Amino acid sequence: MPVESGSSAAARQAKQKRKSHSLSIRRTNSTEQDRSGLQRDMLEGQDSKLPLSLRSNLLDLFSQIEREFENLYIENLELRREIETLNDRLAAEGQTFEGADLAKGALKTKASHSTSQLSQKLKTTYKASTSKIVSSFKATTSRAVCQLVREYVGHRDGIWDLSVTRTQPVVLGTASADHTAMLWSIETGKCLLKYTGHQGSVNSIKFHPTEQMALTASGDQTAHIWRYMVQLPTPQPVADISQTPCEDDVDFSDKDEADGEVEGPNDCPSVRVATTTLRSHQGVVIAADWLVGGKQVVTASWDRAANLYDVETSELVHSLTGHDQELTHCCTHPTQRLVVTSSRDTTFRLWDFRDPSIHSVNVFQGHTDTVTSAVFTVGDNVVSGSDDRTVKVWDLKNMRSPIATIRTDSAVNRISVSVNQKIIALPHDNRQVRLFDMSGVRLARLPRSNRQGHRRMVCCSAWCEDNTSCNLFTCGFDRQAIGWNINIPALLQEK
Repeated sequence: MPVESGSSAAARQAKQKRKSHSLSIRRTNSTEQDRSGLQRDMLEGQDSKLPLSLRSNLLDLFSQIEREFENLYIENLELRREIETLNDRLAAEGQTFEGADLAKGALKTKASHSTSQLSQKLKTTYKASTSKIVSSFKATTSRAVCQLVREYVGHRDGIWDLSVTRTQPVVLGTASADHTAMLWSIETGKCLLKYTGHQGSVNSIKFHPTEQMALTASGDQTAHIWRYMVQLPTPQPVADISQTPCEDDVDFSDKDEADGEVEGPNDCPSVRVATTTLRSHQGVVIAADWLVGGKQVVTASWDRAANLYDVETSELVHSLTGHDQELTHCCTHPTQRLVVTSSRDTTFRLWDFRDPSIHSVNVFQGHTDTVTSAVFTVGDNVVSGSDDRTVKVWDLKNMRSPIATIRTDSAVNRISVSVNQKIIALPHDNRQVRLFDMSGVRLARLPRSNRQGHRRMVCCSAWCEDNTSCNLFTCGFDRQAIGWNINIPALLQEK
């Protein structure tokens, strides 16, 4: 008897495996013969160059895939419910430990640490794996439309911050690492004014609520208040740019374009001297904002303190200390004397100055990495963003836990919330800008390709509620600011 070679034996084993696999598939399909028979009858009435047996086999295979995917979807929904139940139980246990006897402090700390670790591990493992599957079943009949309207180019270095005036004329302000701040015509993209009074990077710009005054914070350890007077040029006809669905953009190239020397506006008038200079920080002043009414301002610094100043006298009213690491941002409430500061110590703090005789502070530990910004909304909410790739929405009346959590794939920089539509704009390190509603539902992603959008990290976003061609502005370290027109269908806003 001839001896079978090793190669032929292996080939025969492989053929047997394929045969057994094919038999197992046919055996599974036999349980649904009625359904398959109906589908085969439908196939016979269709024109195709494929043999009927092959088409029937393909239909059986796709039916199995559909069933497996359906089972996986149901299983993931159950996992989500189990995770929420476990989180509620862990939260309840944490409250029990809080009220325990002080003699059991070590047990309380150990238990709280272990439960929080377990909760975080469950969230990371299961929610991340199920989000893509579950999100694929969401309705996408109505989609936001985002249109790039204008680019504002002229800075010689990255732009850290931008803001829109609250009074007429409505202009855009940008703060750049090139030691300057610029004011721009929103409709024409022309530079109207340049402020050159700082000796370091300009990290923040905010406008007075009622007067033509700007507040800038800088790496030269000071904050400046300066007056401006601008005249808007005649708007130019805008080229017809087709509307682009926010999710249909294609990133043709991930490589940054070569940085050429951008010529700044030579005919732009300049302001070189500040009306008021605020000095008392011992480190970089990273952000500043006006308190309601515009008679006081607050500054945030890398010296781990925030300072409250009187605008008229330039005197230091309060030094807000308590953060363990450098501050990253500060924001004031639009209608109340409230201030929120964020820090690299993973916390943000709420300062209450509504009672002149005493100011209180509350500390919130909702993130696991640097809190890059925390902002108020017109209602009773605070929205915080972090390098831990999450954004959380908080209720001022109950700040014990967030009412919504948004998980992203990149660190989040200075966020902004639309006053009218209550839409959160998230600028990311990965050059993307995403839009969410206050309940954490994703509405859109701004287009980004090698033809439009930011080419480097997006540092800040700012909404404009006035009747202008752009209602959202973003800036980045690619030395440009961009004006967008965002159209959110009513159906998406109601979800």
